Amino acid sequence: MVTQWHWPYATAFASIILLLFIPLLFSIDPAEAIIVSIIFAQLPIYMIHQWEEHRGDRFRLWVNAHVGRGREVLSRPATFIINSAGVWGGDFLAFYLAVYVDAGWGLIALYLPAVNAVGHIIPAVATRRYNPGLWSSVFGFVPLSWGGIVYLSRALEPTFFMQAVSLGVAIAVHVAILGYVQSRLHAETATS
Repeated sequence: MVTQWHWPYATAFASIILLLFIPLLFSIDPAEAIIVSIIFAQLPIYMIHQWEEHRGDRFRLWVNAHVGRGREVLSRPATFIINSAGVWGGDFLAFYLAVYVDAGWGLIALYLPAVNAVGHIIPAVATRRYNPGLWSSVFGFVPLSWGGIVYLSRALEPTFFMQAVSLGVAIAVHVAILGYVQSRLHAETATS
């Protein structure tokens, strides 16, 4: 980050995202401030997760080595788009829906890391090996996202539809990633 002088780019990206959340500060109902705070708290946890997962290009290289068997099935641009559009875009949508439509839609932002955690924990248990992003999934995502889902579900009593759509969005984002990697694997295999 420092020796290759990447931190200015990271701060620029983070500042743009955080600036987009400012209008929410003026729209939050004080009665829902704790709920929105729980949803917001997962953002820095997600940043820590992305740091663990992607520093040194570890996750992309891990996927290419273990899933792609040495072929590039996950590129740097795809990794960036997945994390910026899928994660940050999904969170942005969830926050605005939670503040301007119904707080229950904030569950989208909590189901994203919850599903992501499962995607790190199951392979680690199955292979008995670390994968990039595992520790922040176990110690960050599991308590905050799953605990937040339980808390918000009790506090807000969201409809079954909200729960199903929120979980569905999180699953869809991860299925899209798997589908992309699988299609790249088939394309790479076909050309070999």
